[in-house]
Amino acid sequence: MPRKNWLSPLTGGSLLHQDTIIAPATPAGSGGLAVIRLSGPLAEPALLGLFRPTSPRSRLQSHRLYLGQIIDPDGLALDEIMAVVMRSPHSFTREDVVEIHCHGGPAVINSILDLFLDRGIRMAQPGEFTQRAFLNGRLDLSQAEAVADLIHARSRGAARIALGQLQGKLARLIGEARQQLVEALALVEVHIDFSDQDIDLPDFQPLADQVVAIKARLSLLLSSYDDGRMLQEGVRILILGKPNVGKSSLLNVLLGEARAIVTDIAGTTRDTIEETLLLNEVPVRLIDTAGIRHTSDAVEQEGVSRAREKVASADLVLLVVDGGEATDQDDELALAACDSDRLLLVVNKSDREQVDLGGEFRNLEFVRVAAKHGQGLEQLQAAIKKMLFSGGAPGEDILLYERRHRDSLVAACDLLERFLAGVSDQLDAEFLALELRGAITSLGQISGDSVTEEVLGQIFSKFCIGK
Repeated sequence: MPRKNWLSPLTGGSLLHQDTIIAPATPAGSGGLAVIRLSGPLAEPALLGLFRPTSPRSRLQSHRLYLGQIIDPDGLALDEIMAVVMRSPHSFTREDVVEIHCHGGPAVINSILDLFLDRGIRMAQPGEFTQRAFLNGRLDLSQAEAVADLIHARSRGAARIALGQLQGKLARLIGEARQQLVEALALVEVHIDFSDQDIDLPDFQPLADQVVAIKARLSLLLSSYDDGRMLQEGVRILILGKPNVGKSSLLNVLLGEARAIVTDIAGTTRDTIEETLLLNEVPVRLIDTAGIRHTSDAVEQEGVSRAREKVASADLVLLVVDGGEATDQDDELALAACDSDRLLLVVNKSDREQVDLGGEFRNLEFVRVAAKHGQGLEQLQAAIKKMLFSGGAPGEDILLYERRHRDSLVAACDLLERFLAGVSDQLDAEFLALELRGAITSLGQISGDSVTEEVLGQIFSKFCIGK
């Protein structure tokens, strides 16, 4: 159903469907093709006033492309185009929508836009087409957010989970949980409304059992957040170790190019070097750091200090040691700077005769490589994937990746836990209902049923023009 109560934060409070908007739906610049999109009650009349089909027609059929020309007020043709009308409610916004497929030169695009602007059409705000789709009930808010996420996805994995959310997989899961909680709340409110009458009162324990099952499903979804966030945003992998163990060689071989200077001189890398790549469909920012060691060199000390600071923000630390030498105090210093929960030991120079790992290094998960010769990279990539993602998460269809969704789910689960505690403590139904209402509201923030206009404005302002 259309959300007719919503007022647009982008249009000063007027209902969105009272006016008609236009914007290019393709990126700025020159190209073989551009798409200009209109939505609103004046979309089709404005097109008919400017479009001359190659085969004259009294009426354009909906959802059918027509070849013709755009004609200016003087009767001159501006461009040969393909035009399509998509009548309400069978369109992206559930309003009358027109798309013009023209040649992709800036002069052509701007000339066509000017013609429509002169006819009382206004330029769309960022994300306004998708916002109309949300306000008119075409999408829930999580699906609307997925539109932008799909456009900006930096990897196939990120695109896959955004597409799943756009297809409504998250919306259905949240919607089912919310509906079950609404039904549970109705039973509790029966107790409140008729507590002074002679009726059978509901047994709250079976209700609590249902809430336990709902909370378990929501908690499982919540546990996927770290995996989803890394797929969507990418991961930061820090390469750490003492000087001359092959950190820069490892960076270069993973990138497939000589980005970092490699020499036999200890301390060659004095600052961090950051590069990006796709690793197992995941955007990765690789950070090569200065070698960690006891040193009196002021510049090198600053590099070591920066390397240590990077550890806190890294999703994974690759601690590199020389497999052909026994570990020493500098290796131990590098290890001390790491978080053991996010650490993978990379034993480099495996083409040399190997020395057994000693001390604390013996208990670490490790992979042997010969970075200089590109050996052991497949095993290293597999180990990285295993440490970053729990339970093969990159292949899952539904992964939580929006911070806003995570926060709402955390709040909902906390409220359901308080409801269960209240049942256990035999609290009055009024208190139990309060917790259920709060959980329903929190889930509604994900779907958009209980979100504020301020949040809506923040979400859609991040979209590109024309979407």
